[in-house]
Amino acid sequence: MPKGSGKLPGNVVPEINVDSISSEEEAEQAVVQLREAIQYHDYRYYTLNNPVISDVKYDKLMSQLQQLEKTYPKLQDPNSPTQRVGGAPLQEFESFEHPAPMQSILSIREESELKTFVETAEKVLAKDETDKYVAEPKYDGASIELVYENGELTVAATRGDGQRGDDITKNARTIKEIPLKLIHPEDSEDSKNKVAPKYPDNLVVRGEIYMKKDEFNAFNKERKQNGEELFANPRNAAAGSLRQLDPSITAQRPLHVFIYQALGLEDQFNTHYEVLQALQEWGFKVNLEETKTCADFEELRTYHQNMEDKRENLNYEIDGVVFKVNDLEKRKELGRRTRNPRWAVAYKFKAQRETTKLLDILVQVGRTGKLTPVAVLDQVNIAGVEVTRASLHNQSEIDSKDIRIGDQVLVERAGDVIPQVVKPIKDVRTGNERCFEMPRDCPVCGTEVVMSEDKKQTHCPNPNCPAQLVGSLTHFASRNAMNIEGLGDKVAEKLVEEGLVEGIADLYELRVEDLVELEKFAEKSAENLIGEIEGSKKASFSNFLYALGISQVGEHVAKLLAKEYANLEALRGASKEDLEGIEGIGPEIATQVKGFFEAKENLEMLKELENIGLKLTNEFAQIKNRPLDGLTFVFTGELEDWTRDEAKDLVEKAGGRATSAVSSKTDYVVAGDNPGSKMAEVENRGIPVMGNNEFRDFLDLNNLI
Repeated sequence: MPKGSGKLPGNVVPEINVDSISSEEEAEQAVVQLREAIQYHDYRYYTLNNPVISDVKYDKLMSQLQQLEKTYPKLQDPNSPTQRVGGAPLQEFESFEHPAPMQSILSIREESELKTFVETAEKVLAKDETDKYVAEPKYDGASIELVYENGELTVAATRGDGQRGDDITKNARTIKEIPLKLIHPEDSEDSKNKVAPKYPDNLVVRGEIYMKKDEFNAFNKERKQNGEELFANPRNAAAGSLRQLDPSITAQRPLHVFIYQALGLEDQFNTHYEVLQALQEWGFKVNLEETKTCADFEELRTYHQNMEDKRENLNYEIDGVVFKVNDLEKRKELGRRTRNPRWAVAYKFKAQRETTKLLDILVQVGRTGKLTPVAVLDQVNIAGVEVTRASLHNQSEIDSKDIRIGDQVLVERAGDVIPQVVKPIKDVRTGNERCFEMPRDCPVCGTEVVMSEDKKQTHCPNPNCPAQLVGSLTHFASRNAMNIEGLGDKVAEKLVEEGLVEGIADLYELRVEDLVELEKFAEKSAENLIGEIEGSKKASFSNFLYALGISQVGEHVAKLLAKEYANLEALRGASKEDLEGIEGIGPEIATQVKGFFEAKENLEMLKELENIGLKLTNEFAQIKNRPLDGLTFVFTGELEDWTRDEAKDLVEKAGGRATSAVSSKTDYVVAGDNPGSKMAEVENRGIPVMGNNEFRDFLDLNNLI
């Protein structure tokens, strides 16, 4: 079938009436127009951060294309925008040999080493050049190579050993910042600002896959709420997400890419910076905002210092900067060492790692029964934070790293998660260090634990284990669940220890006189807690689903389920296939939800809650007209009329989306008193801002208050 004209449509939205199309020929013409339009708007959104149509109009284009491809199967194309997620899970990854080795560059940490690099480069560079070097951030993510033939993505691969990597093409296709088809800049209606020639027939580019810090923190928070293992840092999360055998899981992860290299373009371009500009024009995400040209040692040193100073304020992890000779021909003169080129260095930042002594290993039991080993450390200051605990994840990791009690260990702090033990310092061992084994019995209830064959999962199978019950109670009562104020982990522990609560439903049988008998529980506090418990009988359906603690069902997934199903009865009757059909819910989540509602003990618990008078209201079913569909809001500062959570609920119930970070997808920012640092980015992006009163008028206009 035709591949399309190659001419991009600018901000035009094709006027296509899908219902009036009556032949495959008409459908083919419409499909070409829709694909080219979607490709262009993906470029504006994901590459330039400058969309020119609303999300609603974009979704309409995608819906029309999906409808035509379903009606006319012969028109389907593996590189269609509708096919970003497709195919069954793999059994294993195939190996891919890189067209040229993916070798590392020399790492340096001292200014003297930077001077040596500059002195070497100056031997072949002209003295009067002002853009001798290109300075770029050194991203702390997962390397990726992308191969394009005739402008279409054919292979994506990990770095592997530098010679061969894993073929992860299906997973890479789910990342929307990776173009499936490249753009012809000379044919674009935006071409007045274009300088690049057309891309070559065979193109190999390299870059870094990463997670934004705020999205990583939210992702880890949801994993913690679901009782899943936390990722140590955004780098590990990105690498782990890329190597999922099921592409639908990768598609649910918040992954991004920066492209920073292309192979074999010396015949088309004189400098590396020109290559980067061309890559952006061809549709790749390139970080030109933080990439600079530099003339000499002083400018390079200043760039390094500036990037280290702003490191914490960036929304992605970097661990240094990369300096490269700009002139591609001069690079050939400088040549290579055995392992790396002479024309580039990576100037690393000060480490966020320190060494200390591992005093002991404790085992915690979570609300899902998972046992997690935690390192007890001799207190150490890492990047301004006093650290005494660090995650060890599981027995497999302890064994593979050969970590022992009494070891001197290297500890890393990165991201908003518990610090990690990187490795033991084996050279200083005294012989008194002790190996660690996970306990055979649960340290809380004494039940024999179950460990997976790979030693990565250990859990207590006893559903009545007090540690699990305490965790479940605390989660059930948390603010964004049933919001029972006063029922924290300490109170939950007391209730379980005294035998007052043996299950969630027992909360609603508590009396004031039961509580006042507990140590440090005054009558007023008891009355307040009973009042809170009684008040929670009236709850929103999505909050209740989140409160149940179903594995992998965080706040977002709970809202997706509530939008799709009016009540518990409807959700219980949903098949696994029905659940997988909901956008944002993959096979793993569907399996967990279906399994929860098939378990006898869970059905009994739900029946008990129904009998005590629990009344659930589906907030999404109340508003049939959803006036804020497709709109994304960010709230910052303190509003007069609502708390931030109340304002978010108003937006979400009307079909909108409330996020914590400002991005190119943000339609409105609602700013109260003391709005904070987000406003600078809001002003730069030109996003409309509403104060408390304007937001109230906006809600009133849409009949939402």
